[in-house]
This record gives sequence, structure tokens and C-alpha cells, in this order.
Amino acid sequence: MSQDSGGPALTSLTELPALGPVGQCLLGLRLARRELRGGIRSLRIVLACLALGVAAIAAVGTLRAAIQAGLAADGARILGGDIELRSGNRPAPPEARAWIEARGGQVSAVVTLRSMLVAPSGERMLVELKAVDGAYPLYGTLELDPPGPLATPQEANAVPILQAPPAEEAGLNMPRVALDPLVAERLGLSVGDRVRIGEAEFRFAARVAAEPDKATSPALFGPRALITAAMLERTHLLQPGALVQHDLRLRLPEGASRPRFAAELTTAFAREGWRIRTADQAEPAVSHFLDRAASFLTLAGLTALLVGGIGVATGVRGWLEARAKSIATLRCLGAPASVIFLTYLIQVMALAALGIGIGLVAGYGLTWAAAQALSGSLPVPPRLAPYPKPLILATLYGLLTALAFALWPLGRAARISGSALFRDLVQPTGTLPGRWVIGLNLLAALLLVALIVRTSGDKLFALGFCAAVVAALALFRAGAWGLAALAQRLSHLRRPALRLGLANLHRPGAPTALLVVSLGIGLTTLAAIAQIEGNLRRQLAAEMPSRAPNFFFIDIQSDQAGRFDEVARGLPGVAEVRRVPSLRARVVAVKGVSAEQARVSEETAWALRGDRGLTYAATPPQGTKVVAGAWWPADYQGQPLLSFDANIAQGWGVGIGDTITVNVLGRDIELTIANLRSVDWRGLGMNFTMVASPGLLERAPHTHIATVRGDAAQDAAVLRALTDAFPNISGIRVRDALEAVAALLGRVGTALTATGSLTLLAGALVLAGAVAAGQRQRVRDAVVLKTLGATRAQIRAAWLVEYALIGLVAGLLAALAGSAAAWAVVTRVMRAEWVLLPGTLAATVLGCALLTLACGQIGTALALRARPGPLLRNE
Repeated sequence: MSQDSGGPALTSLTELPALGPVGQCLLGLRLARRELRGGIRSLRIVLACLALGVAAIAAVGTLRAAIQAGLAADGARILGGDIELRSGNRPAPPEARAWIEARGGQVSAVVTLRSMLVAPSGERMLVELKAVDGAYPLYGTLELDPPGPLATPQEANAVPILQAPPAEEAGLNMPRVALDPLVAERLGLSVGDRVRIGEAEFRFAARVAAEPDKATSPALFGPRALITAAMLERTHLLQPGALVQHDLRLRLPEGASRPRFAAELTTAFAREGWRIRTADQAEPAVSHFLDRAASFLTLAGLTALLVGGIGVATGVRGWLEARAKSIATLRCLGAPASVIFLTYLIQVMALAALGIGIGLVAGYGLTWAAAQALSGSLPVPPRLAPYPKPLILATLYGLLTALAFALWPLGRAARISGSALFRDLVQPTGTLPGRWVIGLNLLAALLLVALIVRTSGDKLFALGFCAAVVAALALFRAGAWGLAALAQRLSHLRRPALRLGLANLHRPGAPTALLVVSLGIGLTTLAAIAQIEGNLRRQLAAEMPSRAPNFFFIDIQSDQAGRFDEVARGLPGVAEVRRVPSLRARVVAVKGVSAEQARVSEETAWALRGDRGLTYAATPPQGTKVVAGAWWPADYQGQPLLSFDANIAQGWGVGIGDTITVNVLGRDIELTIANLRSVDWRGLGMNFTMVASPGLLERAPHTHIATVRGDAAQDAAVLRALTDAFPNISGIRVRDALEAVAALLGRVGTALTATGSLTLLAGALVLAGAVAAGQRQRVRDAVVLKTLGATRAQIRAAWLVEYALIGLVAGLLAALAGSAAAWAVVTRVMRAEWVLLPGTLAATVLGCALLTLACGQIGTALALRARPGPLLRNE
């Protein structure tokens, strides 16, 4: 061997064993460089598999970082100020505003509540009413169409309108309302029309084109209706106990510290129990959702990458088989295993780096496409940029996956002797890699698992994912072994096509295990997603509407309660009316520990955020299932007791005799848990997390809520009659809410299916790679069989039998594994009922069989086109 620049000088290959570690590394690098000059055509599947998985992970991470950067940059606009003070259903006292303004802060007050908006036609719609003052918005711009002020001249000059002036008869100075375009579309409104909200009339002045703080004050119960705060009192909606949210937004002086100002404000008004957050925490719910969604989507991308890892192992194995003569020659001439290993490891990692680079570029392109597709659904525009962290993580995932799946075939090829390597394809030797290669392989796998767990928001879920991947690999490997064993036992069948097809499943070097595993993992992901989405849709579309009430009515005043029941029960089509008192309460302490410091499970932490519904009852409400403790006597008049949700109690670590402190209308009330209830939230009845004993709460100002159940054909008439009789109450049509949730599930399902399809695409790439890797053997088999007199139809039938059985077994196992995964998610994570969906599973099995047959048919057609003469002469 001649001397080459950058490597050691050797006069003969017999000097190879004498090289030191550095010399062997340099020689391996030189040999790798020479071989790479021949091109990478045989490793294109390796490139594609790595690029696909890395692209998915890079896209998810970059989009997450871009949205978080947008949230951080526009935090003040999203929140509506540098600081937001939420005081619940009580406005902040004037002392608080004076304290803020004395320190140079600007204040804007915002009030939100629900109401019915009545069109001139009599049609009505539930809207989320938002009343703002003249300082709104402190940041950003409220865009109206057509442009113009929301306040009338009288309102702008802060002149209260108690009686309508003559000009208002013509609508010139009538209070104005800006509406979400959806309201105008559904009610057929035109700019200038008169509408009624509560007991006041407004002129539809404009459509809301852009609302700067929409992310933190979303229209949860209906589209937005925007009025000025000066006109809110005229609606008579601000009744005692009404479901109202009062917020103060603060704009601080230039250079003021938001955290310090918030801390001082909290200290100055410590007894108020307000919820205060800064622009740095503008949308914690969005951030939390992003973290959870990103974790899931990253794991989905990892599944695609791990399936691609199987493709890496397959591609490397086929590539090494194509170089068997070169490796055998080096081994016969005395080349040590370490030089061979390094030569081909360098080539694989160079190609892996290329694939990862392609994946990073493609991932950024996917991020841009996703940002465009989600532009209307995100609270802020993503700030697209090449963020280092997600790209570095995607690179690490790609490198570790390439190492974990390439080291084994590389180490094995390096240890096989020269003579054995020539016959390894038809008679595998079972040679294992060296101990140090096995150690490196194990280390790469452990590092990959550690990286998955370390970067996941839910460590336990990530560990479960890793365990599930191992279990799935074992299941599909066992299924492949069982298929091969069964094929061997049936080798006595007389039909040549069947016998030959079955023999292909268990012959030496058969790709049975590879195809079953690669296809099975991808289809398992799709089957699980389809079953989860199908179960949720079934419960919403089939079960809930039959058990749910037609309407929820809120803000019924205590002096209206009796008459409401009378009017509602007298309406045609109404079969049942149920009504309970309702208060708004905020949990401020659990067992004496403040809500901010209480240690609760992640699944139940939502109950500590914001206000919760609270009611009282002397006797157990209808359908109550007490699982611990006992209900208080009907005539109980002692210290306030509490009936609490058993699931939340478990998450909070509380039980019978423990205390929960709630703030009601600014007063802290300590409630002692007397019993725990099992609450069924799926029926959409009037369920409360907290039910208190009567007595103290009865004397507090509060409203009532009611459910009305009856003939759905009479819904419009019932809503019209009750809201005409009681203009201050609001009716929420349950079917509309269910349809909105179903539409949301549809969008989520589409996103999940698209993500899961990446895994299937990776499996298809592996399948194509396996077919390509075995194509040389297929061509040889086809030539020999045709020479011996086999017809094309017989050969094609034999291979179709092989691929059909592989697809059928992979599909059945994927249906089983996907159902198990979906059952665990639906019952354990979502706490819902599980029903097997056989149609979904049948589609999974059939799709797998058809995909396998399609790839097999392509390979068969190419093999049958080969001419026998050239191959037989070469042999």
C-alpha cells in the first residue's frame, strides 16, 4: 500500500497489526475517505430515515421556541399591561388604584361576563361581554371595522347617560357595541342595527378586527361583544353574586421592575387575596400547553426517528454486505478488526451528519409551514429564527440514534473472519461484536434514553414511552419469530407458490423480523391515535348529548329563582328543571398551606387556578355518590362543612377532617371536609367540586344556576321565552358547546394523525430499504427459479404470499399494541371509558397488508425483469 497524505506509510498490509491506536485511526480515516469517493447511493435510505426523524424533532422544538419568544417579546400586549391584578367578582377598591397611580402607574379596568345579545329579529346568542374604560388598551391597538371610537361623545367626556337625550332617538348617541364578526354573521346584523344586551339597547358600531389582549381574556363561552365601562351599569347585569371577572391592568413607569412592583403591591394589599401576574407570565396556560404538546410531538418525532434507526441498521447491514469482498480481503490480509470498524464507522457517521444536516434544514422549513398554518390559532406570531437549543437537541437525537443502531452491524462485520464473511449472507455465523463495541452500543442507547427523559416535561411519561418502545420491539420481534417458525412447520405444503413463499420467511438472511418490526411500530402509533380520537368522539357524539341537559342558565338572582322555575316548567317541551345556588370561590389554602405553596399532583393543579364554583345543600344532590365519610344532617347549623371531589382530594393529599380555605367575596372561610364524592363530569349536569353545608353561605349574596332538559326542537322557543322574561340571565346551549369541542377534537385529531403519519412514513422507508437491500438476492432467486422452469406467475404468487403474511402479522400486532396504548391513555390519563373500535383496527390491518404487498410487488416486478444470461455467466 502506497503512502497517502495524512496517513501512515505502509509497505505491506502485513504491517497493519503493528500500527498503534493513532495510526489505526488515521488509516481508518484515509480508507473511509477513499471509499466515500465512490458515492453514497446504497445509503440513501439511511440518509432519508435520519433526515425525517431529525426534521420532525427540529420542527417541533423550533416552533415551540418561536412561540415562546413571541410570548416573551409581546408579553405586555398579551397581558394588557406590565402587571395584571385579578380580583374575581369584586372590583379592586379605590385605594388600590390610588396606591398604583401614586407610584406613577397607569391603570385600566376591564370587566368580563356572559350575556345574551338579542338582534332586531328576536334571534339571540350568548356572547362574552367585555367592558373597557378610556385607558384601554395600555399596550397594542384595538382595531375595529369600520374604524372609529367605541365611546360616544358623552362617554368620552365621562358624562353618565341616565336618560336618553332626544338625539339618541335617531341612534346618533346610542351606546355602541363592537362585535366579533361571527356574531354579526350568525344573527344577520349590519353596522347600525340596534341590539339588546341585558336591559340596555346598543348600536352595532363595528366588528372587532383585532383585540390585543385576546390571549389572556379569551371568549370562552361565546364570541366577543365589546362596550365601554360607562355603559355596563345600564345593562343591569352587575347583580350581587353574578359571574363577573374584574381585572386591573397596570402600565409601569419606564425602568420600573415588574416583579418588585408586583411584590410591593401584594404586600400592601395582602388580605385581598388577588391573583397578580406580570407580563413575563403573560400566558402561563399557553406555555403549559406548549410544553405538554411539544413533549408529545417530540416523542412522536422520536418514534419516527427510532423506526428510522431500524432503517439505519438495515441500510448499514446491506451496505456492508455489498462491501463484503473488500472487508474479507482486508481481513484475509491481516487487517485488525479495529481498523475495519473505524473505516466504516467514520463513513456511517459522515453520512449521518449529512442526513442530520438535511433534517435540520427541512425541520426549519416545516416550522415555517406550521407557523403559517397555525397563524390564526396562536396568541402571538411565532418569531422564527434558528434557535440553537432545539437544533442541538435534534442533532444529539440523530447522532445517538445513528450510533445506537449502526454500532452492532459494524462491530459484527469487523469481527467476522474473511472466509466466514463470504458465506455469512446465506449461512449467518452468529458472530457477536466485541465487548467494547457492545459497551459502546449500550452506552449510546442509555444516553438516548437519558436525553429523552431529561428533555421531557413529564419524566414519568417519557420513561413509560421508552419502556413501551422496548416492549413493542420485543413484541414485534417475537411475532416475526413466531411467523418464521410457523412457516417452517408448514413447509410440507404441496402448492409450489405457497411452499416457496413460506420458505422465504424462514430462510437464512430472511428480512421477516426487520419488516414486521419496522411496519409494526409505525402502524402502532397510528392505531393508538385513531383509537384515542375515536373514543373521545364517541363519548361526545353518542353518550353525552343523550344525558346532557339542553341548556345551562346562569346569573339567576335569588329573588328571581322561584319565578324562573315556574316560567321554565310551564314552557312547551320542557321536561325537567333543576336549580342550585352558585357562588364563586377561590381556594387560598389547603390544610393551612397557601395555594401557591401547596404540593398537589399535576392532574389536579387546575383546581387551584382561578375561581371555582361553590354551592351549598342540606341534602345530597341528585346522583351523589359518597365514597368516604357521611353527609351532614339536613338541619345542620354548625361550623361550615365541605363535600369534596374524591379525585381532587387524592391529588391534593386531603381527606376527612382536613380543611380547605376559600375566599368568597373577599372573606376567607375555612371549610372542614366531611365527605368525599365520586363526581361524574361526563354527564354535563350541575356538578360542583365543592358542596358546602348551608348556613353561613346562605347569607352571602349569590346567584343560582339551572339546567333545563326537554325537546330539542323547542330549544329556540325556550331560550327566547326565558331570556325575554329575565333579561339579566344567560343561556348556554349545551349542544353548541359540544359541537365546538367536537370541532376542536377534529383539529387536534388531524394534527395527531399527521404527526403519527411521520412514523408510518419512516416505516415505509425502512420497508423500501429492506426490499432494496434484499433485491440482489431476489434477482438471483428469480433467475434460478426461471432457469429451473418456474413461471413468472408462480414466482410472483410465492413472493406475494410472503409479503401478505408479513403485512398481516405486522398489522395484527400493531392493532393489539395500539389498542393497549390507547386503552392506557384513555383510561389512565384522560379518565374516560374505553371501547374497542373494531373498524379502526380492521383498517389498520388491511392498510398494513396492502402497503407491504405494494412494496413487495414493486421489488418482485424489478426482479422478474432481470435477464438470466449475464447473472449466470458471472456466477
